[in-house]
Amino acid sequence: MTAKREIISPPAAVPSTPPAAPASMAVRGGAFIFVSGLTAIDPQTGERRPGTTASETRQILANLRQLLEAAGSSLDRVVKVNVLLHSMLEAPNMNEVYARFFPEPPPARTVSGARLPDGIKVIIECTVLA
Repeated sequence: MTAKREIISPPAAVPSTPPAAPASMAVRGGAFIFVSGLTAIDPQTGERRPGTTASETRQILANLRQLLEAAGSSLDRVVKVNVLLHSMLEAPNMNEVYARFFPEPPPARTVSGARLPDGIKVIIECTVLA
């Protein structure tokens, strides 16, 4: 049996993030869902919600939860997370919020500092069991 590739459309409550390059927000491939890098988008307005590292992390993970639930999965099924921060000095602020969304045992994770565009403080992408 050949694994199929299926584009996952975000639910209305989760605004789609306009990609910098042609990309889908999430794609189901076989037993996995691959979620593109998400930024803090306000579900009420569909606009980017700039804020602190903690507030952006909270908004991203809340949106991710809704996206995964609409796709038939959940945060409990996340196996790998990649976090990009505008400053590694902000890692403790991100970790405080992150730990509330991913209690023990958390998924595998990489955190990197990166030069992020447009004042963005956090970008989060992940791989999830479908």
